Amino acid sequence: MNELLGKKVLVTGGSRGIGAATAVALAEGGADVAITYNSSADAAASVVKEIEALGRRGFAYAVDSGDAVAVGDGVRRAAEALGGLDILVNNAGVGAIAPIGELSLEDVDRVIAVNVRGAYAAAQAAVPELSDGGRMIHLGSCVTGRVPGPGMTLYAMSKSAMTGLSQSLARELGSRGITSNVVHPGPIDTDMNPADGPFAAAQITNLSLPRFGTTAEVAAAITYLAGPNATYITGTALTIDGGHTA
Repeated sequence: MNELLGKKVLVTGGSRGIGAATAVALAEGGADVAITYNSSADAAASVVKEIEALGRRGFAYAVDSGDAVAVGDGVRRAAEALGGLDILVNNAGVGAIAPIGELSLEDVDRVIAVNVRGAYAAAQAAVPELSDGGRMIHLGSCVTGRVPGPGMTLYAMSKSAMTGLSQSLARELGSRGITSNVVHPGPIDTDMNPADGPFAAAQITNLSLPRFGTTAEVAAAITYLAGPNATYITGTALTIDGGHTA
């Protein structure tokens, strides 16, 4: 507990799923946490209440992660409210799963805007705000290492960009002691991809461990990378996928 006491954190897309679990886990470690959300105001307010119930400060900001200007403004607003920034969890993302011929240019633009441009904008805005010795943790996907079937082209392409972003930032920010790593979750039980959903059985057949992961398991890994025992881990990927890429 309290390994992150006094740390100031922003989790983008923190109102549900992995983002929400991560925000609460970081608060359990002692951090003050701001989150961004798109349209889930009630869910965001619930996450803030959980953070505050742990005795930490919590903030939530409505930000369209596909709007790079709004993303940058959100990072700066969070840093101002928190009184600085020590950790950025670049989590916001969307998916569009369909055969390549069925995806419209609007689908492509939205996925790239959120998953790539939005992530870049968040990192760019965070760089001058981050304290020396800070952390950047970016959310990728197990499909960047192994695509299990058709329909994943756009999503896999967008999430593959997180590896390049993370590794480049590790080089660029290392002189300040700032680490940058990417986390690649596998099938995780969320409202976007429920463990009892229509596509779950097919996903489980691709795993070494015959079950979906939990948001708490991913949040624990992110919390580790954010903590004091991960100061020499940078430019690398941590895969939490139940053996999807084995």
